[in-house]
Formats: sequence, structure tokens, C-alpha cells
Amino acid sequence: MKKSNIIILLLSLFTVNNLFAQSVTVEAKIDSLQILIGEQAKIELQVAMDANQIAVFPTYRDTLIRGVEVLDVSKPDTQFLNNRQRMLISQEYTVTSFDSALYYLPPMVVEVNNNEYKSNPLALKVYSFPVDTLNPDMFFGQKAVMKPAFVWGDWYWLFICSFLAIPVLILLIYLIMRIRDNKPIIRKVKVEPKLPPHQAAMQAIERIKTEKVWQKGDSKEYYTQLTDTIRTYIRDRFGFNALEMTSSEIIERLMEENDKNAIKDLKELFQTADLVKFAKHNPLMNENDANLVNAIEFVDETKVVEDENAKPQPTEITIIEKRSLRTKIILGCGIAILSVGLIAILVYIITELYNLFV
Repeated sequence: MKKSNIIILLLSLFTVNNLFAQSVTVEAKIDSLQILIGEQAKIELQVAMDANQIAVFPTYRDTLIRGVEVLDVSKPDTQFLNNRQRMLISQEYTVTSFDSALYYLPPMVVEVNNNEYKSNPLALKVYSFPVDTLNPDMFFGQKAVMKPAFVWGDWYWLFICSFLAIPVLILLIYLIMRIRDNKPIIRKVKVEPKLPPHQAAMQAIERIKTEKVWQKGDSKEYYTQLTDTIRTYIRDRFGFNALEMTSSEIIERLMEENDKNAIKDLKELFQTADLVKFAKHNPLMNENDANLVNAIEFVDETKVVEDENAKPQPTEITIIEKRSLRTKIILGCGIAILSVGLIAILVYIITELYNLFV
């Protein structure tokens, strides 16, 4: 009875080990059993295992075996089976050979959870090209070197850079000459002569007359423009700052000039202007016209008589300026940028010509 129990136990252990061993299967396939020299063949290595297991595929540097070279190894491709309880991992090895022979490809070893599993062995037959040595005329010698056809795309940027180098070189030479010259900058400015005080005043009064500000009901603006024009004339004509003086102060100062007829007209103008500005006086239309006439008469009676034929000519002033440090820095930066650009263009042209002709 005991012997039978022991036998059953041993059979059970053997069955479990056998099932565990069969839980991992490794299979190798090759797409071509025979190839010509230099052709390629693909070896597919498949591993079927449980989903919770980890597989490590074999790695080859250059050769699978002596005479069979490994050209490429693909990334593993994983497929899940049986509700993701099992998985199938595939990896391809691209091989070739340059020696004709029948090669035995040994089993490929895959490590799964630190246990090694081997695939089935494979065979690869490599054929050489048949050569008919009895008919050597069928072979042709080396052909003569042919000139490549002209392709515009190969020369497009070369032409553009060549034409671009010319203006860059001209501008660079110009800037170098400018910075080496270091001469001062000479400018000539025409200065128009200043109008005599009475002419400037008459032009301003004519402008005020043309605008007719008093007809728009703005008497204060009208008298402000008119008195400012007369004050400016007095400043330029008599030499004291009438713009900063009151009306009475201006009258007192003009009394010193002993021109009482002209001062009488001016006094009426200032009195009306002060009433409009400070007492909100609204003068009549004829009163506005009369004060405009008073301003014209005051200018006409006090002007300095000059020779009408002797018109002052504009003078020309020559201004000599030294070249500033900022200008020198700008010229230096321009020279540096253009130099780098020109060198880059020349290097590109030389490189392209070398690649096209060598």
C-alpha cells in the first residue's frame, strides 16, 4: 500500500514538472532556407509563456555564427492570449552571408525567469552566382566616367550667395573707408532772416482779421490775440519785455518815447481789452473794428522806416561736427557684422563648389 502511494506521488511530481516545463515554448522560423550571396533572410524567434513571466532574448553584435552576419534586430512584438493569461513574444533577426556554404544555425537561447530555453535549430544554404568562364565576352568592363546632368537645384543657392556677396563686399569697403577717413562732418545750413517787428506784427494782425474771431462771440480770445501781438511788437521794437507788463506799465514806458498820438490809440485798445478780460465787457462790432484799426495805426506810426528795396538775403552757416563715439561704434559693428556675413558666404560657396566638382 505504501509503495503504491509513493509511485502515485512520484508520477504527480513528474506531471507537474512536465506541465511547468511546457508552460514556456521557444520556436525559431526562417523565411528562406536558401539565398544568394548578399541577399537577406529573416529569422523569427517566438516565445510563448505566462503573462507574469519575463523573457530575455539573445543579443548578437555582428554575427550569428561565423559566415552569417546579423544586419538588424527588430523590437519585440507582444500578443496576449487566453484572457491575458498567456503571451506570445516575437522578434525578428535579419541575416545575410557573403560566403557560399550550407550553414547550421544552432538553437537560440531565451532566458525566462532565470531559466534557459532553447529553440529548434535551423539551416541556411547560401549560393554563389554562376559564372560562365567559357564565354568571357558576356562580361563588360568598367564604363567611362559620365558627367552628371545639370540640375538647377544644385546651383540655385550658390548663384544667390554669389550675387549677394557683391553688394556685401561693396558696403563693407565703404564702411571701412568711412571709419578710416575720420574726417569731421560738415553741414551747411541756410538761415532765413528774421522779419522786422512791424512786418511780423502786420502779418499777425492780418491773420486775426481773417479769422474774425469776434464774429463768433469770442471777444476775449479776439482781444487776447490782438494785445499779445501788440505786446510782442513793442518788445521787439522798443526793447523791453511788454509781455510781462500790465497795460498801464506799458503806457507809462511808452510815454518816455514822446509819441503821444500813437500812445492814445494804444491806450484805447488796452482799456477795451482789460474790460473784456476782467469785467466781461461785450464790445460792439464797430468797437472791435476800431480797436483793430488802432493796433494797425500804432504799428504804422511807431515802425522803423527801412529801405524797402534792401531785402535781407538768407545767410548760409557752415557747421563742423566731429564724428561722435556713437557713430564710430555703429560703423565698427556694421563692419564686424558684414565681415562675418561675407566670410560665411565665401565658406558656403567654396564648400558647395568642392562638393560639386570633387
